[in-house]
Amino acid sequence: MGVASTIVRPFYNCFALAVLVAVAPLAATSFLAAQTPLSGDRLIVYGDVVYFYPPGDTRNCILNNRFKRGEPVGFRMTAINPVTGKRDRATQLVVHVTYNGKTADLPMRDRQTAQQPEREFFVAKWIVPNDATTGIVRYTVTAKDPQGRTGEFKPFEVQASQITIVE
Repeated sequence: MGVASTIVRPFYNCFALAVLVAVAPLAATSFLAAQTPLSGDRLIVYGDVVYFYPPGDTRNCILNNRFKRGEPVGFRMTAINPVTGKRDRATQLVVHVTYNGKTADLPMRDRQTAQQPEREFFVAKWIVPNDATTGIVRYTVTAKDPQGRTGEFKPFEVQASQITIVE
């Protein structure tokens, strides 16, 4: 037992040291993270893009990213306070659509009403102009709440998922 103990003990000590070296940074990071308060200065902004035909039209509110000139692009977004997990209806959201080298700023409006309280999001509509060239249209959405917190939404940088003007 003396020989096995002589061989295993250094291995055990090395193993214990390796575990300590591997776990110490994780423990320190967790400790520091626990000491840092959650950042509540950035709004969480997200949403989608749909057809915005009038109510009753079978194409209304269908998710889409390919539009023809004259078609209604609907932006549905929300901005969440990361501290409370709720949205503030007084938050101001603006869609910035860039096409043909110019940017159109579209203020969004709160979609929630007394008759439709479940619609906890903001909306804006952009009719694709007749002078819009075919191809990808870039957009972002910025938000600012009454307390001065801001946030921004940018779609994924994947060409197939961008708003695209087609013939």
